[in-house]
Order: sequence, then C-alpha cells, then structure tokens
Amino acid sequence: MTKQRERISRHREEAGGISRRRFTGLVGATGAGVLAGLAPRWLAAEPPRRPNLLVILADDLGWADLSCNGAPTIRTPNLDRLAASGVRFTQGYAASSVCSPTRFALYTGRYPGRLAGGLREPIPAPTEIDGIPLDHPTLASLLKSQGYHTAMIGKWHCGYLPWFSPTRVGWDEFFGNFGGAVDYFSKLDLDGRYDLYEGEVEHRDLRYYTQILTEKATLFVGQRRADRWLLNLNFTTPHWPWEGPGDTAVSAGLTERIKAGERRVLFHTDGGSMRTYQAMVEDLDRAVGNVVSALRRTGQLERTVIFFASDNGGERFSYNWPLSGGKGDVLEGGIRVPTIVSWPGTLRGQRIDSEPVVTMDWTATFLELAGAKPDPRHPLDGVSLVDHLLHGKPVPRRDLFWRMKDGRALRRGDLKYVRLADGADHLYDLAADVREQANLARRRPDDLAALRSTWETINAGLLPYRA
Repeated sequence: MTKQRERISRHREEAGGISRRRFTGLVGATGAGVLAGLAPRWLAAEPPRRPNLLVILADDLGWADLSCNGAPTIRTPNLDRLAASGVRFTQGYAASSVCSPTRFALYTGRYPGRLAGGLREPIPAPTEIDGIPLDHPTLASLLKSQGYHTAMIGKWHCGYLPWFSPTRVGWDEFFGNFGGAVDYFSKLDLDGRYDLYEGEVEHRDLRYYTQILTEKATLFVGQRRADRWLLNLNFTTPHWPWEGPGDTAVSAGLTERIKAGERRVLFHTDGGSMRTYQAMVEDLDRAVGNVVSALRRTGQLERTVIFFASDNGGERFSYNWPLSGGKGDVLEGGIRVPTIVSWPGTLRGQRIDSEPVVTMDWTATFLELAGAKPDPRHPLDGVSLVDHLLHGKPVPRRDLFWRMKDGRALRRGDLKYVRLADGADHLYDLAADVREQANLARRRPDDLAALRSTWETINAGLLPYRA
C-alpha cells in the first residue's frame, strides 16, 4: 500500500471511528495516543495555574483540510505539530453550519437560537436587532471579571456598528472586520463598504489580511507577556474570495467590479481553484505557526492553552472525505470541523480523541480554566471538558443539538437524527455509516421518534425564526 493510500485509509478510520473498539484498535496500531478516559494521568505534577487562552478560529475550513486529518495535497506542518503537542478531536463539532451562529455560541456558551441575532444564518447587514446584546455576558466579559486582559483580532460577525461591537461586550481590544467577508487586500465587504477597524475606528491597510492579523497577534503576545490574557484570533481564511497571498491582480479585478456596483462579487463563484485554496490554507498554517513561535519566544507557551477550530464545515474547494455535505447543512460535512487543543507542559500530547464535543463545550471549558463562573441568569448549553482533558474522566452523556432554518439534527451516542430542506426525516448510525448514506428511519422507528421528540423539546425553548 502506498503512503498516500495508507493516509487515506487511516483518515477514513478516524472519521468513522466512533465505537470504542474501532478507535482503540486505531490507537494500538499507530501508537498515536491513548483514548481519552483510559489514560490514568493526564495532569502535570503541579496543579496548573490559570492559563492564557489563545482561541483561534479558521473560516469555512473543512474537516479534512489539514494534513493530520487526511488532506491528500494540502500540507499543514504547523497545525500538525500543534495537534501532536496536545489533543486532536476527530469528532469536534461547530454549533452551526454557518459562521454567525457558531460565533454567538462560542462567545455566549449557549445555543445560537437563544438570541435574536443568532437566528440569522448568517447576519447579512447592519440592524439594531442582529447582534450580541450589550447586557449579555460573554466569554470575554466573564474572563475580564477574573482579571484577564481580553482582545479580539480578526472577524467578529456578531453585529454591526453603530449598535454592536466586541469592545461593548467584554473585549478590551478589537482589530478586525465586523462583517462576514472582505476582500483580502482592498478590505471591501459584500456591499462595497470598507471593513477594517481598530476599535470602532477605520484602519487603512491594503496588505494581505492574513498577514496583517498575524502581525497584530504576534505583537499582542509580545506586549502582554506579564498579563493573563484571552486572545480570540479569528482568521477569515480560507473563506471566499479565493485569493492567496500573491493574488493582488485577482483582488484588483474583484474590487473594480464591486466599485462598479456589481452585487455578490465576493462570493467569487466565477473564480478560485484547488491550487488557490491550497495556498490559502497553507498560508493559514504558517500564520498559526508564527503566533505559536511568538509564544515560545516570549516564554509563554507552557502557560497558554491554544485552541484551534473552524466556525463551520468546508466550502466548495474543501476536502471533506468521507463526510457528506458541507457549509450550510447539518450533515457531518457541514458541522464537523478540525478541532485541536494544546497546553504544553500540562496536557500530554500525541493524543487522538473520538469524543463528540461541540462549540459551547469549549466556552464552558475556558471559563473553568480561568476560574470564572457562568452567569446563572444565562445558563450554558455546553459542558466543561476540563476533567476530561486533565484527568481522563468521561464527558457527561448528553445530546448534541443543531437547528437551521431549513435543517435540524440531534446526535445521541452514535445515532443521529437529521431533517434536511426536503422535510424528510433521516436516522443514521455514525459508527457504521459516517457518510450518512444508509437511512435507518424505517428500520428503527422508535429510535427516530425518541430523537425527534428530544429535538422538538429543545427547540421549544429557543426563539422562533422570524417570518
């Protein structure tokens, strides 16, 4: 078997390796790690102090777009090393299959549908309703109350000025874009507005956006070495438009069309290629490597928890095999995302974990690590993974829930209930059928009814979609 086929075979096993037997076999064969929960000690000899938190989001990165997750052509050595230094989750999920709702979930720790702005999939334009309310607690505001310095660098997409801003809901600093997409060079958004801000003031910089964000992040790390901090580093890579670091001519053409009044230019449906997409992802990998190097250079690496994930599943050039679907739907390809957590010196590395986890779990985890308590008026919808990560304890059993305007899903163990835009109900056993092709709805009607009933119960507690 060639190395390429070996990698694809291993990748297929990891994607479908939900049963404990299959996963344990994988680990035993490769020596890559020990299943979380079986290792007797995960904790360093000394109890960990409250760490810095570096929370990195990619944008529209597919589950298998990292070489450590099976990408056949894309090379991501820095993210591979980050995964090897900690835990790589093979069943990490985003709270939604589009960006704004997942960001609502990460920042509030709650289902997106608990807030009016979270109903937008995604937020399309400035309104006084669509954003995180200024009186709602956030990850940043809760950590700030514990003495953390909080910053966001990159994409916000949780409400527009003049009503909403990161600096109004807990972040001490903000540098980035408010909307869902910008041209990587001109910084024009879908409506032709310039969208790069420092705080709430326009900041002019026409260099490649990923480069700018990386510079800002490394500068922040260097300046804050004496502080305890939270940094949300939100890249727009590899979201469209399809522009790599050298594609200034592509940007010029798109920008000219935007200025001429053409609509929907940044969707870039007439551009892009696998080669361009590869260049974008590999540049993202270098950016993450540069920020991690800054932590090491400033002596902060071992006191910083580094988290990396995507806000939703991959887009048109992503590699999602063997998953079905992609951004915008609730099949696995739309919600299962690359997920890595590293804490050198505390969290033992070389670990592959098949536990299903979701965005809100990480909010709860970061709060516990920082010694912060959730606001009892706004209870979390996730569970903390601290005991799982540091002590190997099982994650509490619970159902994972997704709701989109034209789709729904609920996962219980290996069973997943799905309804897509066609209105038909589906039931899949992900342990046997991670590609979601064998619909068990007729063969297992009782299981289908039970999962559907639970979905309806959770849904009844959320805000209804606006007509």
